[in-house]
Amino acid sequence: MISSPQTYTEGTFILFDKPLGWTSHDVVNRVRYHLTRYCGVKKLKVGHGGTLDPKATGLLVVATGPNTKKLQYLIDADKEYTGTIKLGAVTASYDGETAEEQRKPWEHITREDVLRVLEKFTGVQQQVPPIHSAIKQDGRPVYLAARAGETPEMKSRSINISELELTAFEPPYVHLRVACSKGTYIRSLAHDIGQELGCGAWLSGLRRTRIGSFLADNALDTEAFIATLQELRNKPKS
Repeated sequence: MISSPQTYTEGTFILFDKPLGWTSHDVVNRVRYHLTRYCGVKKLKVGHGGTLDPKATGLLVVATGPNTKKLQYLIDADKEYTGTIKLGAVTASYDGETAEEQRKPWEHITREDVLRVLEKFTGVQQQVPPIHSAIKQDGRPVYLAARAGETPEMKSRSINISELELTAFEPPYVHLRVACSKGTYIRSLAHDIGQELGCGAWLSGLRRTRIGSFLADNALDTEAFIATLQELRNKPKS
C-alpha cells in the first residue's frame, strides 16, 4: 500500500477513493503534508488529475514529483461516473449542497419517459455549467459570487456524453451510469434532465469510477493511506 520514499520523490501516480465531504484540494494538501515528512524532504510537488466536488466520492488520481507534469493528460481524459438524481424539485447548486425548491409532481414520470429523455442527452452537445462551481471569472471562482447572492452569467461549453445508461428506476430516484468528455458537469446533466422531464431534478449522489484507463476499483482508501504514513513516521527506528 505504501511505496518507498524514493518512489514518491522520483514521481508516481496514486489512486485514491476520495471521501464524501472532502474537496480534491483536501486530499492533495493532506497527502502532501504527510508524504513530505515520510520522505524526509521539505518540499514535494503533489497535484491531482481532475476535481471532484465535495458531495462526490470516487477516483481521484494524485501525482507526485515529476509526474505532476503529466496531469494534463488525465484532466483531458474521458471520465465515467455512477450517479443518482432525485425527481420533483431543483436546487440552486444542482446537488444537495443547497435546499430543494420549486417542488413539482413526479409520480407520473415513467421509466419510458426517462429513457426517452436520456437519448436526447447522448452525444456531442452544449452544456451550461452550474453557478456553484469552481470555474473562474475575473480570477474569482463563480461559486463565491453565487454564495454572495450574485448570478454570474455562465457560458455554454461543448461536451460529449458517449454513454448514458439507466441502471435503476426507483422513483423519485433515477440511477445512471455516465461516460463523458472532460468538462462535463453531472450536476448540470441532472438538472437538465429534470427540466426536460418537466418535474425538476437534482443530483443526490455521485461517484467517479474511471479516469482514462485508471479505475476506482484499484483506488486506495485515502484516510487509511494517511494513517499508515503517520504510523510509519512514528515507528521507532531500530
